[in-house]
Amino acid sequence: MRDYSKKTLFAPSRAPSHRRLKVGEEVRHILSSLLLHAKLPEPGLPVSVTITQVQMSPDLQIATLFVMPLGGQMREETLAHLSELAGYLRHQLGKRLSLKFTPSLRFRIDESFDEAERIEKLLNSIAEKN
Repeated sequence: MRDYSKKTLFAPSRAPSHRRLKVGEEVRHILSSLLLHAKLPEPGLPVSVTITQVQMSPDLQIATLFVMPLGGQMREETLAHLSELAGYLRHQLGKRLSLKFTPSLRFRIDESFDEAERIEKLLNSIAEKN
């Protein structure tokens, strides 16, 4: 007879659900389009911005957007400008997103490019030694 009393058997997965991934991707597409085509209420962003990933909270109330300015320059200025535009962007997102609640927007710099460059340099240094 099997023992189904263990908590780990029915423990929730740590991976994001399909719904969270789908909503995150929809948010990314909508906001990318807004940043590219919309007339922003304030002067435009200092540089072009790429939204690389959106992570949604389990309750879909918070969207964390990982962004990278063109060329990796002016990171702090771009992040500050996006944070100022968060209310406007959220309002525009709410018009286009089919959810009961529009998620709050949080912006973070995507560090994965820096990490990939660091790993590439390590691999190249190992290859040079051999």
